[in-house]
Amino acid sequence: MATTTAAMPASVKKPPDETQGRSQVSSPPSGGGPSRSGGPGGPRPVQKEDAMWLQKELINSNYHELATAHQTGRKVSATFVPGNLNELLMCFDFARSLPETNALQNGMRKKSGKFIMDAERDGQSEDVCTYVKSDLGMMMGGEIGPTGEVLPKPDILLLSYTGCFTFMKWFELIRHKYGCETVMLHVPYQSEGKIAPNMRDYVVKQLKETVIPTLERISGVKFDIDRLRQYMRESQKAEDDLVAVLQSAKNRPSPIDGYFGAVYYIGPIFTAFRGMPEATEYYRVLHQEIEQRVREGKGPVTPEGEMGEEKYRLVVEGPPNWTSFRDFWKMFYDEGAVVVSSTYAKVGGLYDFGFRHDADRPLESLAEYCLGCYTNLNLPSRIDMICKYIDEYQADGLLINSIKSCNSFSAGQLLILREVEKRTGKPAAFIETDLVDPRYFSAANVKNRLESYFQMVKAKRVAAAAAH
Repeated sequence: MATTTAAMPASVKKPPDETQGRSQVSSPPSGGGPSRSGGPGGPRPVQKEDAMWLQKELINSNYHELATAHQTGRKVSATFVPGNLNELLMCFDFARSLPETNALQNGMRKKSGKFIMDAERDGQSEDVCTYVKSDLGMMMGGEIGPTGEVLPKPDILLLSYTGCFTFMKWFELIRHKYGCETVMLHVPYQSEGKIAPNMRDYVVKQLKETVIPTLERISGVKFDIDRLRQYMRESQKAEDDLVAVLQSAKNRPSPIDGYFGAVYYIGPIFTAFRGMPEATEYYRVLHQEIEQRVREGKGPVTPEGEMGEEKYRLVVEGPPNWTSFRDFWKMFYDEGAVVVSSTYAKVGGLYDFGFRHDADRPLESLAEYCLGCYTNLNLPSRIDMICKYIDEYQADGLLINSIKSCNSFSAGQLLILREVEKRTGKPAAFIETDLVDPRYFSAANVKNRLESYFQMVKAKRVAAAAAH
């Protein structure tokens, strides 16, 4: 089983310079690059909660494990975040790579622009998902991973299909390049907005007859269902703490940012650590930190320290922009805007709606996890979810960040916007960026739209106050 950096207690104080004893970059699943804010006394370190440092250590340790896997006799799997079968893969001792995480990490490190252009020169269309092109460009450049270590060729590609057709084409390209074996878990789409028993049974049948036998053969490790159950017990504990953290945003002020901050929080559980004791400890520490912030009436920690007065509470739909993540976040906290909930923070699991990995029903639980991923939901279900968040988190409205190259999120978003406005009476707005292509982030345009939206929220408040 993989070893990782042990989680530090919340009381550990970090060095004044974030480069001291650590790699030069931060590593959310998802988030927090090495940005620094200037000032009269020169640049100062980006501010992070203790739990943010912990997740950075975990994510970076996984890259080191991947880089050294073949030297230590371990096989390597590649899979995607939505519907990932991490607990199952750990049963076979695979080192675990997640290609879209590699792409966004490279985006935060300002490497993805060149990778994307290299992939386009090699024949990829401008309209192809930029995660794919960033990953292909990284392969073309010698497979140098986000932390500077060479990532190994995967021994098995495990595709758990959860609503994103691009994933299938992506793995076809990787299989073509490396000639590695591929196993697919086909997950039925929730077209009717619910999981029917026959859908779950269909996924379980594939796990038993196709996926597990293939993983046994490639790894040389016999499947042990009791081992899977133990990992799931750890997963459930971590999931309980994560939900408590995300739902803490119902407080005023919210102690967290449920979009920019949440990408740190979801990192370990959405990637290679769900089911490991290190992840359980991470979420225990995080939960304690956030409870303390609630008791003290504090808002989120931003890269420039404590956030000031909470003026706007938003729900956000769509992934963040990674290449300008710090600048993007700053546009929000400079205006006193905090995201209290986001759909992106649920892309690896809808735990806040009650799902937990269940050690008493391990294979059925894996099936239900895959079936319930956000990208596997139909549009009415997504609209219901967003409206529920606006109501329960007392948000001022909805902001949609439409991603140019991500059809899984962007298809139908204008319909979502109009329907949410109609049902909640709250204003909604639409901005456009991309995942990891710096050519599609116009800071001035995004800032102007956000400022106009905040003015709209203010006007709604004045009108509502006058009506009373």
